[in-house]
Amino acid sequence: MKSVAPALFLAVVTVISALPAHAQQHDVPTAEDAIAAGREIYRRCAGCHSLLPGENKTGPTLYGLFGREAGSVEDYDYSSALRRAEIVWTPETLDAFLAAPFRVVPGMKMIYGGVQRPEDRANLIAFLQNVLAEPPAAVAEVVEEAAEADGPPTTPARILETDPSLAAGYIPDVRYTLKTGIAEGRMVFIGVGGAIDGVVNPTLTATEGEVVQITLINGEGAVHDIAFEEQNIRSQRLLGSGASTTVAFRAGSAGESVYFCTIPGHRESGMEGRFVVTAPAPPGPVAEEEEEVGSIVSLDPTAVPPPIDWREPKRVKVELKSVELTGILADGTTYQYWTFNGTVPGPFIRVRVGDTVELTLANDIDSSMVHSIDLHAVTGPGGGATHTQVDPGDEKRIEFKALKPGLYVYHCATPMVAHHIANGMYGLILVEPEEGLPPVDHEFYVMQGEIYTHGTFGETGTQEFSVDKLLNEDAEYVVFNGTVGALTTEHPMHVRVGETVRIFFGVGGPNYTSSFHVIGEIFDKVYEWGDLVSPAAQSIQTVSVPPGGSVVAEFTLDVPGRYLLVDHALSRVERGLVGFLVAEGEENPEIYKAYSPAAEGSGH
Repeated sequence: MKSVAPALFLAVVTVISALPAHAQQHDVPTAEDAIAAGREIYRRCAGCHSLLPGENKTGPTLYGLFGREAGSVEDYDYSSALRRAEIVWTPETLDAFLAAPFRVVPGMKMIYGGVQRPEDRANLIAFLQNVLAEPPAAVAEVVEEAAEADGPPTTPARILETDPSLAAGYIPDVRYTLKTGIAEGRMVFIGVGGAIDGVVNPTLTATEGEVVQITLINGEGAVHDIAFEEQNIRSQRLLGSGASTTVAFRAGSAGESVYFCTIPGHRESGMEGRFVVTAPAPPGPVAEEEEEVGSIVSLDPTAVPPPIDWREPKRVKVELKSVELTGILADGTTYQYWTFNGTVPGPFIRVRVGDTVELTLANDIDSSMVHSIDLHAVTGPGGGATHTQVDPGDEKRIEFKALKPGLYVYHCATPMVAHHIANGMYGLILVEPEEGLPPVDHEFYVMQGEIYTHGTFGETGTQEFSVDKLLNEDAEYVVFNGTVGALTTEHPMHVRVGETVRIFFGVGGPNYTSSFHVIGEIFDKVYEWGDLVSPAAQSIQTVSVPPGGSVVAEFTLDVPGRYLLVDHALSRVERGLVGFLVAEGEENPEIYKAYSPAAEGSGH
């Protein structure tokens, strides 16, 4: 085997020597030590990434990694985000990626939280540089020796998507809505929303193992139900016009079957459609994609500035810009957002009690509206909004003293205020107490808001704002961080078992109160209403957060798996409100042990 490059070995030693004294080893590590340690770290990756040429697994092969462009392995179906990343893999770029994958490549599909410790990253890179410098036969020999010595690599608990039996029962993979009706003199099912909207007896599709949810609406008043032949599923009967129900099941083996109404005579009268289950597509050439028609506006929840490292008050400059843009609200759906700095929520502002904050608000020259900012942390007229009504192309500045510690909401306060907030103009400002906050392993920034579209939930195309729905508090979408999928497909959160988590949570609103809850966890500490002065409440299951309010929740992940962030007004999950927090690590049977595979439904 070739030894690791001297420059890389020096980097390993430098990283370790930079650790706090209590974390350093007494003996200077050798290159062989680094490679051996890196090999153990690689075992976490081996379930998804092979070292052998041409052997793609859940992830692409790592053979030939260094010097290769990201997204260039043949016969692997990359996400569009990774293909567009314009990264050439070097030890330096790989280190940056391993430290914060979703910051380096926002929107990638890989469920991976990175390697947090710098020395672990350096060791892993040392191992990869060493082993990948060998010819394929030698690499295969190393892989075979490792398998014989250690047994098969442990599949990371994070890769839940590869095992449908572990999928969270709360969230279906595929949703369809059907409405009973009359067409061409026959009783039929009619598709509602998305690609099947208005289609008579539409063909419904799913992939093997996917959880399918069907909503059935009675459209004309006769008694109806729906059954899926091969799945042995039948809904309850709907007795009157406007009644509705849902069923959920896991798609079985690939093939074609039918769905139909079981009421005598109805199937024969036309109430029958096709249900097609397909096998997962093998990796293949990447199809050309249509150009995206909107921007990704959802803010990565890891975008939290580091804790305050000073203890004396100081002057802090904050610059914000109001930006109006067309953003991707959901798959196939766009919306005209109004934002601070182009994201929803706006940037997380972090200051210390006693600081003097100099805030400049600019309004993009292409804006169509006047915008402003009201910070709940401000003692002054309108929370600053009175003096920050900014015309397009202009900017204004205010200065305020951060008088009281706490977690506060800020938002636009230009009439109609609720309209500006609903379009995405809200965020959080943290005023840390003098002594700061206790250290934790991860801090996340999450906000809940509503979007009031003229079209119904799931309708594709560009959706326009509805004043009537806003005033009636009848939101079509309820979301975390601005969009459907913001915290599931775009920015899922990742931690390791045993790590501590702090969530800065706020409700932009403008109307709904949130019953914030993490399914499968208990909050160790909750600083209610954003209060950082009073003692924290402890052992809390669900916390109520009003619009314009906030909370700080802290907990430790003891068991690996995927945890769901929800509002426990759980019908809002169907409006897009859910987030994923994925914990990787060893099982902990003393705390939680399963005696059977995960069920299709939930036990919560």
